[in-house]
Amino acid sequence: MSVSNEYAEYVMELLEPIGRLHKARFFGGVALSHDGVQFAMLMDNSLYFVVDDSTRPNYEQRGMHAFSYLTKKGRIQIRKYFELPEAVLTDSEQVRQWAQASLRIASASKKASSGKRATTRHK
Repeated sequence: MSVSNEYAEYVMELLEPIGRLHKARFFGGVALSHDGVQFAMLMDNSLYFVVDDSTRPNYEQRGMHAFSYLTKKGRIQIRKYFELPEAVLTDSEQVRQWAQASLRIASASKKASSGKRATTRHK
C-alpha cells in the first residue's frame, strides 16, 4: 500500500487551496490532515476522503468503493473512506469542494467523539 512521493506531492499541491496540510505515515500510506483533523488518506496512489451518509452516495453513484484491505480472514472495508473519482481528481474546483466537505465531516466527527469521551469521563 505504498504511495509514491510524486503522487503525494501532486495531491498536496492539488489540495493547497483548502489551507495548510500536514502529511504523516499512516498504515503504509499517507494521512492528510488540516488543523489536526485527518480528512483524507493516500493508499496505493489513490486518494480517499472521509465520508458520511450524506456524501457517500456521491461516491457510490460514480462507481467508487470504500477503502479495503485483505487479511487472512478476508477483505475488510473501511466505509469511512471512499476513493475520489478520477473525474473529480482532474478538476481542481471539484477537488476543493469535495475536500472541504470531507474536512467538515471529519471535523464534526472529531468534535462528536471528543464530547463522548468527555461525557464518559464524568460518569
